[in-house]
Amino acid sequence: MPDTVFLIPAYNESSAIVEVIHNIPEEFDVVCVDDGSKDDTAAVINGTRAQLVRHCINLGQGAALQTAIDYALQDEDYDYFVTFDADGQHRIEDVRSMIDVMKSRDVDIVLGSRFLDDTSNVPALKRAILKLAVRFSNTTSGLHLTDTHNGLRVMNRHAAESMKLRMPDFSHASEIVTRIQELNLKYEEIPVTIIYSDYSRSKGQSVLNAINIAFDVIFNKVVGP
Repeated sequence: MPDTVFLIPAYNESSAIVEVIHNIPEEFDVVCVDDGSKDDTAAVINGTRAQLVRHCINLGQGAALQTAIDYALQDEDYDYFVTFDADGQHRIEDVRSMIDVMKSRDVDIVLGSRFLDDTSNVPALKRAILKLAVRFSNTTSGLHLTDTHNGLRVMNRHAAESMKLRMPDFSHASEIVTRIQELNLKYEEIPVTIIYSDYSRSKGQSVLNAINIAFDVIFNKVVGP
């Protein structure tokens, strides 16, 4: 039985998700959460080897990721949990490197970074937004990371069981960083390369959404979940 499972939240990804799943080697299991898509994302996932979980309505990427974590944790054979985007941005070779780090070092979560060796051709505006997000997240969390909104991560079972994400949308990336600090999880960043296509760029976050994320994080710290 595989000891590693890929967790893929998907919303209106019917044109990309099948190729993403097919590119994941058979040695890994795959769980996809269709987050209330309006297209036929669920149907195309159902035609692959991935395990499909469905949200009846769109709840947001954070909620879909937590559903995937909860579903995968039911299988006691899984020791490692990979969060993986549905738009084709992430590379399997980077996942392998992250799993190697997880297995060889005493860490709970390995985080992918676009900025440790700067190999990703990050669009200029996105780079500026991400750099501001890193500065904001490091200030509010007390951690010192180089990339706080990269969807590529590997968690061990302890980290997955402890995560308990409450922010339903893209703010979950900041919430994961907060959880690392609150739970004193051992972490490490390693460089990864993100593949930016016209399709993935069209699915990216806007400047306005980045502002909304900052508001959500501050509100959550002041008021609580």
